[in-house]
Amino acid sequence: MKRLVLAIGLVLLLGVQAAQADQRFVPRGREEITMSFAPLVKRTAPAVVNVYAKTIERQQESQGGPFDDPIFRQLFGLGNNGYGPPRERVANSLGSGVIVDPTGIIVTNNHVIKNATDIRVALADKREFPAKIILTDERTDLAILKIEVNQEALPSLNLGNSDDLEVGDLVLAIGDPFGVGQTVTSGIVSALARTRVGASNYQFFIQTDAAINPGNSGGALVNMHGDLIGINTAIVSKSGGSVGIGFSIPSNMVKTVIQGAETGDKIVRPWMGGGFQDVSQDIADTLGFARPEGALIVDLHPQSPLTVAGLQRGDVVIALDGKLIDNAQEFSYLIATSKIGERKLIEYRRGPATRQTSIRLIAAPETVGRNETSITGRTPMAGLVVANLSPAVADEVGLSADATGVVALEVNAGPAQQFFRKGDVITDVNGQKIDNVESLRNVLSQATNRWSIGLMRGGRKAFLRLG
Repeated sequence: MKRLVLAIGLVLLLGVQAAQADQRFVPRGREEITMSFAPLVKRTAPAVVNVYAKTIERQQESQGGPFDDPIFRQLFGLGNNGYGPPRERVANSLGSGVIVDPTGIIVTNNHVIKNATDIRVALADKREFPAKIILTDERTDLAILKIEVNQEALPSLNLGNSDDLEVGDLVLAIGDPFGVGQTVTSGIVSALARTRVGASNYQFFIQTDAAINPGNSGGALVNMHGDLIGINTAIVSKSGGSVGIGFSIPSNMVKTVIQGAETGDKIVRPWMGGGFQDVSQDIADTLGFARPEGALIVDLHPQSPLTVAGLQRGDVVIALDGKLIDNAQEFSYLIATSKIGERKLIEYRRGPATRQTSIRLIAAPETVGRNETSITGRTPMAGLVVANLSPAVADEVGLSADATGVVALEVNAGPAQQFFRKGDVITDVNGQKIDNVESLRNVLSQATNRWSIGLMRGGRKAFLRLG
C-alpha cells in the first residue's frame, strides 16, 4: 500500500513538473501564438533605404604597336599615338542605407558608393532622390549621404548605445539583399568585439546570425527597442550567400562619423602615438598574468599622451575608464570612439604591479609641414600626391607613429597607378635617400630614362627598377 501511495505521488509530481515545463514553452493562448516582430518592423523599416551608385570607368583602348605600355609612352614622350579614344564602362553597385536624421541624412558603407559619379536613393515608399556625398571615411568603411525632400520629415532611426549589447540579444537586419527588395531577417548577437574581419581599419564588429547577403551592405541592425545599433557591412561565406556569420559596425563608431558630417570638418580621432599588440598565452606566462588580456605597448612616440603620463614600452594596458580591455583592437576602438580633449583613466600592468594614471586625449601632432605635392612629368611617379610624414599624416594613412620620409597620399591617373599604392613610403630614388618632398622633387628633376626606386609597403622593403 505504501509503495502504491509513493508511486501515485511520484506520478503526480512528475505531472506537475511536466505541466510547469509546458507552461514555460507552450503558448497559452492566441495572443502568444501570434506574437510577432511586425510592430517593430513597421516602426523601423521605413528608415532603411536602397542606395544605387553608378561609376564611369574610362579605359584606354589600344590599337597595337611595339609601345603598347602607356608608362613607357609617357617616359619617351610618345603621347597618345596608337591609341583609340577612351572607352567608358558603366559599373553599378547596389547597397542599403539608413536615415539617421529626418532632414535626409543617410549612413551607408563607403564601399557601396566609392568613386561613384551618380548616386540615387530609393525610399521604402519607392520614391527616388539624387544623393550627394557629405563625408566618406575609408578607415571605418562608412559614408554619409544627403537627400533633399522639400522640408518633409523623413522616418529615421535613433542611434542606440552599442556598448550595451550582450551576446544573445535579439536583433533584426534590414536591407535589400541581391536587389530583391527590402528584406527583414531576425537573429541574435552571436559575438561582440570580433577583430579579424578585415572590413575596416578599426577591427571591432558585432557578429550576428541574422541573414546578411550582398546588397545588405549599409543596412540597419536594430535592437528590440527599435534603435540602430549597427551598420551591416560584411559576411563570411564561401558561396557569396549568408551562412549565419555577418558583421556590423557598432553604432558608437557610426556616431563619430556622423558628428564629423555635422561639423563639416575632417574626422580627427584621438591619437595614442604607439604600437600595440595582443597579449598571447606565452606573453601572459612571461608577465605572470592569470590569462591573456590587455594591449601590450611595443613602441611609443615621445609626444604620445601615454608617454606624457609615464607609460613605457612593455607596459600592458588592461582597462580604460574601468572597462576591461581584452586585446589591442578593443583598446583602439575605445579610443577611436572617444573625443579629443577628454580625460581617461588608464589602468596598466608593469611587471607584477598594477598602476593607474590619467591621460588627456589629443590629436596627432603635425611636427613638420606636409608640403603636399602632385608629381608630374616623365617619371613613373607621375600621378602621385605625396607629403612629408608626421604623426598626423602617418595616422591618416595607417602608418606607425614614428614613420618618417615621404608618403603617397593619393594615386591618381598616370603611370603611378601601375606601380604605387596609397600609403607607400618612398625611401630612395636612383641611389639618393629621400628625406622629404623637396629632396624627392630634386631627384625627379634630373633627366633619366632609368629608375631605381626603394619604398616601404606594409612594413616591408620593396624595389622598382624601370627602363
